[in-house]
Amino acid sequence: MARDVVSAYTLILGDEYGAADVGVYSTAEEAWKALDREVRGKCRLRLRPRRTVDPEATSRLADAWRAGNPEERFWQILSHQLAVRIPEIGRQRVAATQPALARR
Repeated sequence: MARDVVSAYTLILGDEYGAADVGVYSTAEEAWKALDREVRGKCRLRLRPRRTVDPEATSRLADAWRAGNPEERFWQILSHQLAVRIPEIGRQRVAATQPALARR
C-alpha cells in the first residue's frame, strides 16, 4: 500500500464550566475560525461573518478571554502530520485483465 501525508489541526478549548472541547479541522483557517467563534460565544460577543480569519487578532481575543480566569481557561491549536495508507485497488485489477486479452 502507498502512503500519503495529510495535515490536520486540533483545537482544544476549556474553561471552568466542564470538560475541554476538542475539534479537528482539515485546514488551519478552519481551526482559527472555530476558535474565534467559540471565544466570541463564551464572551457573548457578536459573531462576525468573515471571509478570512486573522490568527493574530483571534489569538489576542482568546488570550483576553483566558486572562479572565487563567487558572481554569485554556486554548491551543496544534498542527499534525498524519500518515495515511492508500490502497492500490485499480492497479491489481488492470494487471489481472491484461494477460487475458493477450491470450485471444
